Amino acid sequence: MESNNQERGTIDSLKPKTAFKAGLGVGIAAMFVIGFFVLLGFFINGKTTKNNNNNIAANNVNNAPAVVNDNGAQPSGQITLAAVDYNKDWVRGDKNAKVNIVTFSDIDCPFCSRFHETMLQILKDYNGKINWTYRHFPLPSLHPEAEKKAEAAECVGEQGGNDKFWAFLDKLFADNTEKLADLPKIVGELGLNADDFQKCLDSGKYASKVQSMSSQAQAAGAQGTPYSVVVAGDKKVPINGALPIESIKATLDSLLK
Repeated sequence: MESNNQERGTIDSLKPKTAFKAGLGVGIAAMFVIGFFVLLGFFINGKTTKNNNNNIAANNVNNAPAVVNDNGAQPSGQITLAAVDYNKDWVRGDKNAKVNIVTFSDIDCPFCSRFHETMLQILKDYNGKINWTYRHFPLPSLHPEAEKKAEAAECVGEQGGNDKFWAFLDKLFADNTEKLADLPKIVGELGLNADDFQKCLDSGKYASKVQSMSSQAQAAGAQGTPYSVVVAGDKKVPINGALPIESIKATLDSLLK
């Protein structure tokens, strides 16, 4: 209380003109301080929002969460997916299995490599109950060699059939550092003719097939890789991203009941 009275006495003792100038100066200073903090708040908030949006976008590209109905399945009308053709598609596992998992993948995608290992374990754990179909969805904007590697896999399949196709994929997903220049050596290690492989790859004969599969992926709802659709009769359940094996097993168990 004493401090407030002393300050008031000081102001009252000033001449009117001087007091006016003093009051005006104090008011301007106060407005400047308030304005500074308001602008600082806008700047911090805007920067935080931008960073959050960038992080969200990055996560959505490669590892988005799965979207399923409460009963673990979606009506087939909500997902457009070409039926598996066991004479043309690359399929691993029992062709008479009740459940089929169709995966759209990018050979150079690290998340796809992780999911590939998960699916190998799934095939072991559900032996005879499910099979797995592989379709290409290279993302050249992220992985410049992915399209040609997808074509390379098709060339391997042409020469060595279904088993060699999958053996080739296993090798590339196990070591994401392999370059295009390394592929003929890998093909030779698989017991195939490296020269014939290179001629096939250089011809670009499978470029349109790879592009067609990429279009199928987008039509099925893929926004990133890996993207899978679990098919059980008329039910189709999407798997967005490299989900943990426990999550995938929960979906499979609900469909295999």
